[in-house]
Amino acid sequence: MSQTSIAVIGGTGFYNMEGLTDIEEVAIDTPFGTPSDAVRIGTLSGRRVAFLARHGRGHRISPAEINTRANFFALKTLGVKWVISVSAVGSLCEEIRPRDFVIPDQLYDHTKVRTNTFFGNGIVAHVGMAEPFCGDLRALLADTAEKTGVTVHRGGTYLCMEGPQFSTKAESHTYRSWGCSVIGMTAAPEAKLAREAEMCYAAIACSTDYDCWHEEHDSVTLEMIIENLHANVEHARQTLRAVVPAIPIDRSCHCHSALAHAILTDRTAIPEETIRRLGPLVSKYLK
Repeated sequence: MSQTSIAVIGGTGFYNMEGLTDIEEVAIDTPFGTPSDAVRIGTLSGRRVAFLARHGRGHRISPAEINTRANFFALKTLGVKWVISVSAVGSLCEEIRPRDFVIPDQLYDHTKVRTNTFFGNGIVAHVGMAEPFCGDLRALLADTAEKTGVTVHRGGTYLCMEGPQFSTKAESHTYRSWGCSVIGMTAAPEAKLAREAEMCYAAIACSTDYDCWHEEHDSVTLEMIIENLHANVEHARQTLRAVVPAIPIDRSCHCHSALAHAILTDRTAIPEETIRRLGPLVSKYLK
């Protein structure tokens, strides 16, 4: 099975990574179940890259049904250290127009039923989440996306709602009053699990609509989202092709040692089965 340091997770409308060559498909079983789809590993801009369709090819999996733990555990077993998420979002700000890109620096997790940790079953870990997206990877994405000609907003708060329904107007206005910038359904628990897996994680949030708060625009529909997202797909692909060779895969980031001081449980108290199950995540700290 091939190893790779870089992964791309594609969201709504982004089910295949065009430009990949020498492709192999890898079906990975994990202690947390089956990932959303087979991982496609290929060469992009001279580097091996793993691609995973977040909702499965054919868009079969609803946001709350995504087995995010399996997705990130599978990528960890492939050696991934850098993860780029591409996703559709609604804009909560006048200045973030449909078809703009946002590279968020903050996250508000407003989900309700999702499992957001690998830990438990006899092992406790508390990773820091003050900065939920990797600063180094965010800067690279913003710099690269701007060169494609798309309007890029550097920073902003991504509110992750449960879904699959879109917001009510009352909800949308409330999220705006909280200072949130965009709204989507997938960055949580991805950012939290990426941090526990010691991966650098950043998102290209593609604005597709003004949610439902904007009185001068029609309420969000799936057709609107798909039309605007398709308009951004080529910009996203151009960004990915250019950013992949710029990622400093030989350099360590603080994200890559997030668990160094996070595991609180005494080693002798952790069940051996739990250690075995979480081996790719914790083995270097529990030898």
